[in-house]
Amino acid sequence: MSEIQSTSTSNHGADTWRDPWTLPLASLNPAQAKLFKENIHEEYFRRLRKEDPVHYTQDSEFGAYWSITKYNDIVAIDSNHKIFSSENNIVVGDVNPDFQTPMFIAQDPPIHDVQRRAAQPAVAPTQLSELEDLIRTRVCKILDDLPVGEEFNWVDRVSIELTTQMLATLFDFPFEDRHLLPYWSDVATASPSTGRSDVSFEERDKVLQECLNYFAKLWVERKSQPRKFDFISLLAHDPETSDMIENPMEFLGNLILLIVGGNDTTRNSISGGVLQLNRFPDEWEKLKSKPELIPNMVSEIIRYQTPLGHMRRTALEDVEFQGKQIKKGDRVVMWYISGNRDEEVIEDPDSFKIDRNNARRHVSFGFGIHRCMGNRVAEMQLRILWEEILQRFDRIEVVGEPERVLSNFVMGYTKLNTILHPKKA
Repeated sequence: MSEIQSTSTSNHGADTWRDPWTLPLASLNPAQAKLFKENIHEEYFRRLRKEDPVHYTQDSEFGAYWSITKYNDIVAIDSNHKIFSSENNIVVGDVNPDFQTPMFIAQDPPIHDVQRRAAQPAVAPTQLSELEDLIRTRVCKILDDLPVGEEFNWVDRVSIELTTQMLATLFDFPFEDRHLLPYWSDVATASPSTGRSDVSFEERDKVLQECLNYFAKLWVERKSQPRKFDFISLLAHDPETSDMIENPMEFLGNLILLIVGGNDTTRNSISGGVLQLNRFPDEWEKLKSKPELIPNMVSEIIRYQTPLGHMRRTALEDVEFQGKQIKKGDRVVMWYISGNRDEEVIEDPDSFKIDRNNARRHVSFGFGIHRCMGNRVAEMQLRILWEEILQRFDRIEVVGEPERVLSNFVMGYTKLNTILHPKKA
């Protein structure tokens, strides 16, 4: 634990670099963004799962909040929207009260159900089957354009580019402007609400206003055309959501939701898979000998990576949960990244095993009414990517340590330097 040593003197970050096992239990604050950027968060959650799985942090930069750290407890909270509401906010910190962006993931029924149902056809199984050939074509082009035997940033060249192209397809977004989509996604998730003190709400909101203006033009265009199966057309033509443009902040909120949902899960799992197969080289050899394991491996990547570290709920009433008294209005944070390492549910959870039994048994996509509607899209992209990687490369070598995103919400990477080694003839 030598790397976890504190030099900080601020109230909220005093324990950032310290061994969490030496700290008073009550002082543990797992929502510190630096813990995730430096990849030292796991011991915090390990201790909480063991000693205080429903943990109350009284003092943090986000205010007081509860941490739910065990798998089954997360499922129970996530499945009970009548008591634990997603209304208004899904991240641990509060949003800018002057720039509220309602979105269906942060709504309770019936609004949630109506808006989700309107967007759902874009990622329905019939649509995915039609998209598979297109995704494969794009994956092949991306991989074939990569430099072999030279160091490059996998995040930029593969993870971002592939997910960006997919997002552009799901929105039927002008392809020449597709770089705007990951930019808006990064801005949306980089805020004081998720631990980014270097980004102000004002800076963030200005960029998101530009996002709104761009999509408002697309809405007008799609409204005047026959219904198609992209997100904007579906929302514009559904009787229940056809007037959403009249509430611009709600329109923007749902745009952010769909952009972030389509970007972060897949993007960071693409990078995370490469990283883990380097750290567990026996698994890479296993994959090469048994490519039929790819679908199972995809689920294991998503578990191990846990692309979104948490989701927040707000208690609608006083409730006793696992012996703790949660008060009406309390923030309740479900730490998916901890639930996916719960030793009582997942055998040897810190190991990456591509042939793991019940690999789909993870909490990365959530549970209940808010379960990720794009999970099949993410899984399909990852499956196709690894099928094509195996056709081309003997291995993907990771050079140096990755650089991670400063966030308690997005478990992502900004840099993963790699060298491709071609498949031997």
